Amino acid sequence: MPLPGVGTYEDFNTIDWVREKTRDRDRHREITKKSRQSTIALLRSVSDAFSGWLLMLLVGLMAGALAGGIDIAAHWLTDMKEGVCLVGFWFNHEHCCWTSNETTFQERDKCPQWQTWAQLIAGQSEGAFAYIVNYLMYLFWALLFSFLAVSLVRAFAPYACGSGIPEIKTILSGFIIRGYLGKWTLITKTITLVLAVSSGLSLGKEEVLSAAAAVGVSVAFGAPIGGVLFSLEEVSYYFPLKTLWRSFFAALVAAFTLRSINPFGNSRLVLFYVEFHAPWHLIELAPFILLGIFGGLWGALFIRANIAWCRRRKTTRLGHYPVMEVLVVTAITALLAYPNSYTRMSGAELISELFNDCSLLDSSQLCGYQQPNVNASDTAVGNTLADRPAGEGLYTALWQLALALVFKMLITVVTFGMKVPSGLFIPSMAVGAIAGRLLGVGMEQLGWCSPGADCITPGLYAMVGAAACLGKARFTVWRDPHDGVSVVIMFELTGGLEYIVYLFIISVHSRPSLCLSPAHIRLNGYPFLEPKEEFEHSSLAVDVMRPRRSDPPLAVLTQNGMTVGEVETLVESTNFSGFPVVVSPESQRLVGFLFRRDLLISIDNARKCQEGVVSASQVIFTEHTPSQPPEAPPPLRLRGIMDLSPFTVTDHTPMDITVDIFRKLGLRQCLVTRNGRLLGIITKKDILKHMAQIANRDPDSILFN
Repeated sequence: MPLPGVGTYEDFNTIDWVREKTRDRDRHREITKKSRQSTIALLRSVSDAFSGWLLMLLVGLMAGALAGGIDIAAHWLTDMKEGVCLVGFWFNHEHCCWTSNETTFQERDKCPQWQTWAQLIAGQSEGAFAYIVNYLMYLFWALLFSFLAVSLVRAFAPYACGSGIPEIKTILSGFIIRGYLGKWTLITKTITLVLAVSSGLSLGKEEVLSAAAAVGVSVAFGAPIGGVLFSLEEVSYYFPLKTLWRSFFAALVAAFTLRSINPFGNSRLVLFYVEFHAPWHLIELAPFILLGIFGGLWGALFIRANIAWCRRRKTTRLGHYPVMEVLVVTAITALLAYPNSYTRMSGAELISELFNDCSLLDSSQLCGYQQPNVNASDTAVGNTLADRPAGEGLYTALWQLALALVFKMLITVVTFGMKVPSGLFIPSMAVGAIAGRLLGVGMEQLGWCSPGADCITPGLYAMVGAAACLGKARFTVWRDPHDGVSVVIMFELTGGLEYIVYLFIISVHSRPSLCLSPAHIRLNGYPFLEPKEEFEHSSLAVDVMRPRRSDPPLAVLTQNGMTVGEVETLVESTNFSGFPVVVSPESQRLVGFLFRRDLLISIDNARKCQEGVVSASQVIFTEHTPSQPPEAPPPLRLRGIMDLSPFTVTDHTPMDITVDIFRKLGLRQCLVTRNGRLLGIITKKDILKHMAQIANRDPDSILFN
């Protein structure tokens, strides 16, 4: 019977996936064997088989419910910065005016039930004083929300900050970060995510273990298929077919739950539903490709700037004052965002506005075209604004959008990476959508279409620009030419299936040469072995293994002849995670491998439960106990906890093959031998340090404890 604690791992240690897969296979084999013996055992076998699906069901239900609550709460708190509903303070602006009979089509967002802070405090809705009061209240609520967010993160769950994608990728690769996936992190992240988004900071609400990552993207955007593909391509180190189907099931359950809650109030699952009527033309491929190139350049620029800023934060005194940093960035964001209506509104609201397809009855500034003198019968067409000259309202909207574009690009660089929960999808889509809308209006005003023809749809350009920049936000390694995940997510976000062809076209042209997620993983020192990077150096296993020539000999255990006291002394004098077991110090013939934690737990348990085990007791790793003197204390047999088939390579094995073995098998370490004799050991840590040296990076920057 296995001892409690044997086979487990300590914090900040790497999982040995080969051992875990073997143990799981043995467990399934034992369950199947017992299921033939009794009805109860058969029921346990069925329960074990369906436990994974039940877990995915619960994950999907919980994620969908949490996402719905986050959407509703974030919308409510965002509107609270501008006013409050008199009939119920828990209503946001839109819900407050739903039942009002006093709204007009031109001012559909104004109703007596909704009062701005200037109306409540000063009794005025217009004028300079009312503007100042609303400005100050907007700044007050923004600072309050951001202060609560960063304070809760620091007090209850420091792991709740950031996007979580680098950490999830590292955990899925086999590195243990205890507490990161705990209940306090979940609770804190849920609450502070609402506060951070509502504060107006340039960040998104998307948050992302394989199926859980798929569920996260599914509920963040209403994109279950895109969520599964995201998990498959971006965050999962090992993604078997069983996990694929379970992830898809969980994503569907989460999306259905979110649809039942209906947080967007439009009875749709998609976040930005579009329905463009005008067909696209071949000549538009040129500006679409330009948007793709813009997305790639912006992605590369953002990654360089953000990593430089985050490195400065880690290496200077700036990192010692995270609360002050958040408050300063929030204050700057609120002060600069409020005067511009396109930066004042939330990121999702801005993108929805930019995707809007103008009609003759639309009151948006983006649809401020000069009105022609035509009969009412001629204006009955749904979208006949494409060939009309821009009016004063549109010109005002364009320069505001241009300022918003510069503002969003700069402020997102310093915002992402602060000690609050933050996503990058929405800010990136907003940058692309603004650039696309500006280009779309410019193409529209060139006037190359024939009169009365619907040639250009600026909202379509906004969607294309958002897709181009969405790829950058996905943290991809960017070496795979098939950038289909962002296209699928964009299709599910908008419901625009007929535009999927050129979404693929622009995604090919929007691939920057840099990668954000691996950069943040390296910046944080996480031990992540990137599966998509090629190892191109010509080194051998003997060049990377330990011990090196200047190092002391490798610490090993012998299969017999060592006492409990000698084993304890060896373990206490080193900090290694495991020890090879050899026949004798002279022969160095390999027998097996033993983990430090398992060894200590077994010795401690034997001292407590096995009578006669003392420091002078022999430690035996062989199958048969050798003869001992009659007065000798009883031996301690530890063959049962030893790995009898540790993975080995020869000293002349090329490192590119060794690295592939570590990646594909999920090894924690492998032993290096020559003619069956033990020479040394290579751990995941050694490979990462070797790769850092090759790339001229500090090998000691990798965090392992």
